[in-house]
Amino acid sequence: MKLTREENRMKPPRHFSHLPILSAGTLLAAIIMAACSQTPQSAPAPQQAAQTVPSAEKVFIIFEGPWAFAPDPKDANSVLALAPKTKSHKDLVVQTWDKKLAPGVYDLSLPARTAPAAGTIDPNILQVKIDPANVQHVLDNKLERYAIRLPKPDAYVASTHFRSRAGSVYPPDASTEKDYVTTVSLRYSVTTLNGFSLAGSPDSGAFNPLLLQVETPTISFVIYPAHEPDPTDLCNTHSRGAFRDLTKLLNVTLFVDFPNDPAGCHDKDPQNPKATKAGNDQVPAMERIASFFERKLAVIIDLFATMTGACRAPIIVGNG
Repeated sequence: MKLTREENRMKPPRHFSHLPILSAGTLLAAIIMAACSQTPQSAPAPQQAAQTVPSAEKVFIIFEGPWAFAPDPKDANSVLALAPKTKSHKDLVVQTWDKKLAPGVYDLSLPARTAPAAGTIDPNILQVKIDPANVQHVLDNKLERYAIRLPKPDAYVASTHFRSRAGSVYPPDASTEKDYVTTVSLRYSVTTLNGFSLAGSPDSGAFNPLLLQVETPTISFVIYPAHEPDPTDLCNTHSRGAFRDLTKLLNVTLFVDFPNDPAGCHDKDPQNPKATKAGNDQVPAMERIASFFERKLAVIIDLFATMTGACRAPIIVGNG
């Protein structure tokens, strides 16, 4: 039906026909404004370079001879290696024969370490209670001892063993028998093999600080017997006497015995106050003859193998 001109004039205008166009424009403007108002994100931070972990070198400080170890009474982070100076032993040497040390107190310095000083002790090491006052007395006892101050080690490691008995009564009970450690290594973990040095104060004379060249990871402190072992001695007399001198230095009551030695050895043992000093006469002649060649072979092996200090008595580590 057609509307009249008057009816068309009276009809309200259709403004809603323009709304879709306006809505699209408004949406586009909102998107542009939102994009402009956003804060640009910063670029991701580069990853930090991995920290360089210092390399770890294991070094073993070897002690051969009649040695004992005790905490330093004035420094909880240090230990003292102690040995008697006697006529039955040569001078202490470090590393090589030409580096001899006179009786005195010395300090071994190490490079930076990479492991804690746990001080773990091998179960076959003879542990003894040593009074700190006795340790201080040893330090003050000039001309009769060697003392090496070292940082507390990672561990006390066995180098050699020998079957023996050790106890506070003489002769020690059979229940104490075991393969005690006779040569010990103090193990350290360090960053480099450079920087080992020895300084100190001999009881007489002067001492120039010594830089120790460590090409293999070992440093040796060795006290050799004054004489080669007697192949006819079946009683390990040298080792018994060395142990007596060591315990006397520390002022501890302790004795060593060797279960494979003849029973007659007790009669001439330098540790035994009742010893008759009858020598090998207390050992049956046939037993001496039977063991002669065995002992002679042992001496040859000792001389041409590791040149050990020939002391078969246990190393001592003080436990407080």
